Amino acid sequence: MIDWIISDELTAYPQALAFMEDRVNAIIAGTADECIWLLEHPPLYTAGTSAKAADLISPNRFPVYEARRGGEYTYHGPGQRVVYVMLDVGKRGHDLRRFVQDLENWVIGTLDTFNVKGEIRQGRVGVWVQRPEKPRSADGKVAEDKIAAIGIRMRKWVSFHGISINLDPDLSHFDGIVPCGIRDHGVTSLVDLGLPVSMDDLDVALRQTFDATMAGG
Repeated sequence: MIDWIISDELTAYPQALAFMEDRVNAIIAGTADECIWLLEHPPLYTAGTSAKAADLISPNRFPVYEARRGGEYTYHGPGQRVVYVMLDVGKRGHDLRRFVQDLENWVIGTLDTFNVKGEIRQGRVGVWVQRPEKPRSADGKVAEDKIAAIGIRMRKWVSFHGISINLDPDLSHFDGIVPCGIRDHGVTSLVDLGLPVSMDDLDVALRQTFDATMAGG
């Protein structure tokens, strides 16, 4: 059994961390079911375990939190669907790399629902979309923007933290950081791509595509 939770109000980041800590410990103890939590945060930046100080361009713009997940700096805010995954990776094969790939494929499958082709890139965590309408890079490659970020923490083979998908956040808020340490590419959203998708639409797609990519075990 997986407990799906959807929060309609903006959730403070410390509150989310406390919930995940308690829930993961309960899953490990066998006293709670796995959990997927869909929410939005107020505007904030989080620093993963690989975050570099130089990548925090505007340290006073929004609150900055130590996330203790993998990855570097990222932004969370209204219009972005955060998907916290508290799942037993042990019963899914004890393979962290495969688990992260499953998360990526879950996002890609969800985007495909809206006819958006999400792609992964070696050395660049997250999910990307090509932007052929934008100027090409200096080496002639098609421009690419990031539409989803992934950062995971593990405790005794139970995951927490997870995914953020840009539905319609204020993209200028990403200017205060170097998102995930990558300077050569931009950030986009479903609405920025011209798709008037609602958060309910996105949630339905996440639920529908979950079984095909993440429900094993």
